[in-house]
Amino acid sequence: MILIKAWYRFTGLILKWFYRVVFGGGFHYGKRFHMRRAFQLTVENGARVTLGDDVFFNDFCALHARKGITIGDGTIFGENVRIYDHNHRFADPSQPIKDQGYTEAPVTIGKHCWIGSNVTILKGVTIGDNVVIGAGCVVAQDVPSDVIVRQDVKLSMEEIRR
Repeated sequence: MILIKAWYRFTGLILKWFYRVVFGGGFHYGKRFHMRRAFQLTVENGARVTLGDDVFFNDFCALHARKGITIGDGTIFGENVRIYDHNHRFADPSQPIKDQGYTEAPVTIGKHCWIGSNVTILKGVTIGDNVVIGAGCVVAQDVPSDVIVRQDVKLSMEEIRR
């Protein structure tokens, strides 16, 4: 197990270096940022991706930015999380969707959040601090701080403690 973890750390360092070279000023990360196997990052059109200190991505996570994605300190991600700050336009039925361009809005995720496995976060969403997003959720609306979201139900930490 130690060898596997060492391998992930080593390949993660190479991937961080590669992304810094490819995306230059569009990709910034804090201390102790770590990602596991098959992390994907795209930064297009002058977008900026900023990750705080102690951010962790588990296997097969992806960030796709055309505008901007910001993630606060201490936030952790389960496997297969997807974050998109853009979406296809589809209003004109006379044109193929792929030719209609995109709508874009930045995504912001606060500090010390836990984003569960297989979560998708869509454009324009702001997630507060200390939020837990349950596995399999699609987040298309803002989420205030200190809330647990599970399958379209928001519960405050106060409600959970009762």
